[in-house]
Amino acid sequence: MEQTHTTHSSTTATPGAQRRVLVVEDDPTIVDAIAARLRAEGFVVQTASDGPAAVDTAEAWQPDLLILDIMLPGFDGLEVCRRVQAQRPVPVLMLTARDDETDMLVGLGVGADDYMTKPFSMRELAARVHVLLRRVERAALAATTPRSGILRLGELEIDHAQRRVRVRSEDVHLTPTEFDLLVCLANTPRAVLSREQLLAEVWDWADASGTRTVDSHIKALRRKIGAERIRTVHGVGYALETPTP
Repeated sequence: MEQTHTTHSSTTATPGAQRRVLVVEDDPTIVDAIAARLRAEGFVVQTASDGPAAVDTAEAWQPDLLILDIMLPGFDGLEVCRRVQAQRPVPVLMLTARDDETDMLVGLGVGADDYMTKPFSMRELAARVHVLLRRVERAALAATTPRSGILRLGELEIDHAQRRVRVRSEDVHLTPTEFDLLVCLANTPRAVLSREQLLAEVWDWADASGTRTVDSHIKALRRKIGAERIRTVHGVGYALETPTP
């Protein structure tokens, strides 16, 4: 049965003050635990327990971030993500009960920015939420104080001002995370960046337990810009390949 409620945070100034997080999960125990932790972090939390309620709540409430389980009644989290992102861009942290890379890649492909596999620690979830919101703030700042010019690496073009990417003059849709990851690699083309470096630069996350997140985002990015453009150095990390002068 669908349940929706709002939990208002205290007025104490915290990093999450006034930020709205919609938690979509049909397990009441998990919902309560997530809501309690985010409430302690200073967020305003609303919940939904099925796909249709999640889409309706997101449209009416306009959350700053969505925490979204893949397996939901009504329709699944992937469909929720598609519909919510069609309404307006919003960062999405996807939750999955299976350590299934296919689910992760599909989730990233429909607009999710990050994912966590159950079971997870509430400390890590709260950290990921803060990271995603900081990335949105950085993107907004970059839009008002953009870097000039377009970076061209062969047939790959990166427009920092508009946060757009083109391959062979065709627009490529990247999520905010994918764009930041590509820019990080493009800042030092051909140089190998370790998974830990990418995790720290793009996610602001220093715990090496998140390196699987890097790998899955790299795979999603390769599917969009071409697998040959990102080289894997096994046991180390990744490098953006560029044409030989």
